[in-house]
Amino acid sequence: MTHGGGLQTPIRFLKGVGDSRAQVLNRLGIESVGDLLMHIPRRYEDRSVSTPLNEVKGREQVSVRGHVLSCGWMEPKTGKGFFEAMLSDSHGVASCRWFNARYLEDRITKGMELIAHGKVIRHRGRSVILQPEWEVAGKQSGAAHQERIVPIYPLTESLPQKTLRMMLWNAVEEFENALVEILPDELMERLHLPGIREAIRAVHFPETLEDAAAAHDRLVYNEFLSIQLVLVYRKTRAETVTKGHVHAGSGAMRAKFLDTLDFELTGAQKRVIREIEADMRSSAPMHRLLQGDVGSGKTVVAACALFDAIDGGAQTVIMAPTEVLARQHFRIFGRFLTRMGIDSALLVGDLSTAERRNVLSGLKSGRIKLAVGTHALIYDKVNFDRLALVVIDEQHKFGVGQRAELYAKGDHPDVLVMTATPIPRTLGMTVYGDLDVSIIDELPANRQQIVTRVIKQAQLAEAYIFLKKQVDQGRQCYVIYPLVGESEVLELKAAETMYEELKQYTFPGDRLGLLHGQMSNKGKNEVMRAFKEHEVDILVSTTVVEVGIDVPNATVMLIENAERFGLAQLHQLRGRVGRGEHKSYCILQGDIKGVDSWKRLKIMEETTDGFRIAEEDLKIRGMGNLLGKEQSGFPGFKLGDPVADTRLLIDSRDEAFRIAQADPEAVDPAYALLRTYAKDIYRRTFAEIG
Repeated sequence: MTHGGGLQTPIRFLKGVGDSRAQVLNRLGIESVGDLLMHIPRRYEDRSVSTPLNEVKGREQVSVRGHVLSCGWMEPKTGKGFFEAMLSDSHGVASCRWFNARYLEDRITKGMELIAHGKVIRHRGRSVILQPEWEVAGKQSGAAHQERIVPIYPLTESLPQKTLRMMLWNAVEEFENALVEILPDELMERLHLPGIREAIRAVHFPETLEDAAAAHDRLVYNEFLSIQLVLVYRKTRAETVTKGHVHAGSGAMRAKFLDTLDFELTGAQKRVIREIEADMRSSAPMHRLLQGDVGSGKTVVAACALFDAIDGGAQTVIMAPTEVLARQHFRIFGRFLTRMGIDSALLVGDLSTAERRNVLSGLKSGRIKLAVGTHALIYDKVNFDRLALVVIDEQHKFGVGQRAELYAKGDHPDVLVMTATPIPRTLGMTVYGDLDVSIIDELPANRQQIVTRVIKQAQLAEAYIFLKKQVDQGRQCYVIYPLVGESEVLELKAAETMYEELKQYTFPGDRLGLLHGQMSNKGKNEVMRAFKEHEVDILVSTTVVEVGIDVPNATVMLIENAERFGLAQLHQLRGRVGRGEHKSYCILQGDIKGVDSWKRLKIMEETTDGFRIAEEDLKIRGMGNLLGKEQSGFPGFKLGDPVADTRLLIDSRDEAFRIAQADPEAVDPAYALLRTYAKDIYRRTFAEIG
């Protein structure tokens, strides 16, 4: 949070907490008073105005104030017992009812003046407020809960709102003065941001909703600016301080490779190749993200970079997320290098002991100039003589730590990370904020426009008939399912079950293949070979086909239970067809239970623009779900939402660049506390790549 000593006080020592409640708070990630102060509300309830009792209506939240006319425990003949208090004000009467709360007999008595807030129902012609929060009017302990704008917090089990709210009230009252301002006065004045103490009080117990919004923005800005400072300083330091490899090859190898191609590079490919070449000829290590839609030609661009590095005498490596994709890359790159008299090697998990020993020896001695592989490349025994370029394909499939381990096998090698999943701008400024970005925003002329249709379960039989017609015309098809085997939890079709059903009943005269991630590498490779060589007409698969499969004759992709996939993943899968000369189709069958789910899938009908799809996916699924568990450590936002708070994110990135340019050596005392806080964020958020 900040670096005042009091904020590090273990949460169990805060008034109203203790050991048992501290254990509950720990499940929310709250271990200190500072952690608690940063547990900000998810919304607010305006309880500042009391509703006259004669205006209390059903199905709404109300705050009321009145004297207890009568009260007591009720035992109806049917249903649960409840405690009821009849309240009266100068306008009318209404009752408050609490189920299973006999203890209130000792706490609420006739004549008391109560303040209550809760949901109203109509019961036998009169208004009843169910399970309301309540306080005795004029009691100091009620200041946090009633007759004000009241915070509503994210909770965990056995921790009521009222209890957590009181803990926050005590924390603000006792530790407000321990908060240390980390932003310079000039910055706060220029951006109209409240001070940290004002912001913490206002975010928890605001006087107005406008105060709460301003306080929220200040705290989110703190977090965004800190992370952006880490990214920007790391980027500028890499560009100005760290010395990498200067690749000074002749370009002859790249030229020979391009001469072997039977197509012309797009303008976008040529532009990106020039950007990468400029990086590689610089003494600063390259850290570049290459974005390009499925089929845009990223592999050719990567090949040019690899061959330029090898031409200058360096060792290179390309890491792919699956063995299928690694073998495909090795066939492309290795075949060309062999003709040039240069050694390359494939490093995957199922090599024999002798094969592995030969590869490891060749990498260590420098004889092997290109290593293509999977996660096997990051093992401890893999050492290089002069690793100067690292290419990571489908980088979002790898964890942060895995990328760092591969990078560490060279002395500040150039790094090119590639993705066919377009990166939304907000994601690019955070997860990839220290990378330069190149975008291949042009598809080759021969790429087919893919016709996409969303269908319901009742239309599935028609879709099967369409697939059969395509197969009869000599084409091939994919049928994709979200699971391998039957799920006891989710009522979804599974690849193994549907493979047998389709083979026996739907397409009995056609050749079907089954592919999923739980198969052995040998089994997966054999199925893929058979499909590529048209020994299989219809490939039934899970999302293992998402990357690394290029079959130009495949013209239809049918994805069942499509609502179970993210939009970006659907777009990636769709890119497996339309790679040849024939018109291609993507059919999305969804078990649609709501308007939102239907609208989400219809976006796939409306556009093939990967960037628009990625933005929509980010809005719908959120950053955590979009990144997945592999990206843990990149980055852990506690307060901000890069989608909802895009303006603050952009402002913070601009400010981080301004600070880095004004204070490149990080010595200006005006930013000392901010940098200290940023380093703390760095340790917690980017620990895996430190």
